[in-house]
Amino acid sequence: MRVYTSEEPAMSGGSFTHNNTVAPKETKVFPLLSLKGRTAIVSGAGAGIGLRVAQGFAEAGANVAIWYHSNKEALTRAQEIEDEYGVKCERPTDPLGRAYQVDVTQDLKVKEAIDDIVAEFNGRLDIFVANAGIPWTQGPMLDGDNAHYRKVVATDLDSTYYCAKYAGQHWRRQKKEGTTLDGKPLAGFTYGSFIATASMSGHVVNIPQLQAAYNAAKAGIIHLVKSLAVEWVRFARANTVSPGYMATEISDFVPPETKSIWKDKIPMGREGEPHELKGVYLFLASDASSYTTGTDIICDGGYCLP
Repeated sequence: MRVYTSEEPAMSGGSFTHNNTVAPKETKVFPLLSLKGRTAIVSGAGAGIGLRVAQGFAEAGANVAIWYHSNKEALTRAQEIEDEYGVKCERPTDPLGRAYQVDVTQDLKVKEAIDDIVAEFNGRLDIFVANAGIPWTQGPMLDGDNAHYRKVVATDLDSTYYCAKYAGQHWRRQKKEGTTLDGKPLAGFTYGSFIATASMSGHVVNIPQLQAAYNAAKAGIIHLVKSLAVEWVRFARANTVSPGYMATEISDFVPPETKSIWKDKIPMGREGEPHELKGVYLFLASDASSYTTGTDIICDGGYCLP
């Protein structure tokens, strides 16, 4: 089988180069799911989905850098992950800090944080989960503040773009050079894995709550990542996960009456628990999904089906 050279384009004249990627040599499922020795970054990981994903990656052997915005419980959670799973979460430059406070709406802050982590975590990056997000809380679009719209889009969509851009630069270099940041052989690196947390709201219009800006941002994430899957095919895979209603802090503002209506529309009859998503993210992060790119996995208890 002929495999591409680094000088050849991935696509020419509207046709893809044959054998743009290669399959892993490993064929057994547990080794394919292993993340041992790899470096992962998870944004929005102080609680909820992001925290469970970080725990899942650590269980699979990855060193995990946890990002948070304001929830300082992330510092304690990172320490607990280190202690329980024997992986690296700490910041060598700050012995008291084991999580990274990052404003994901600021592109240069995102770049700085990613570059610092790559330098501090064995000179490599393997996985990035863009999970930071906030809800729309102001009802009908016509009555909402434009400032709230900008904040939702900046936090949910723009930040995903920034994270992808600066993570992708590392994966492109790693695939081309085959070395860590300090020039050592890059053991165990196949392709980068970018995973963004979208939402079933990128597929349907939720009721009874009205949240046009949030829905649009999540739909934008899905198509952004599909586009990156094509652009990055030589050096990284890009996928999204679309959770349904989850029992996390992001929906604490929702009254019980509304949550009851949600359950009326979910075939499984309940909200999901964050740990129920760990396996999906692990699959996408690992070599078990080596032939999976540009896909969106809906995990919504069946909400989008009827």
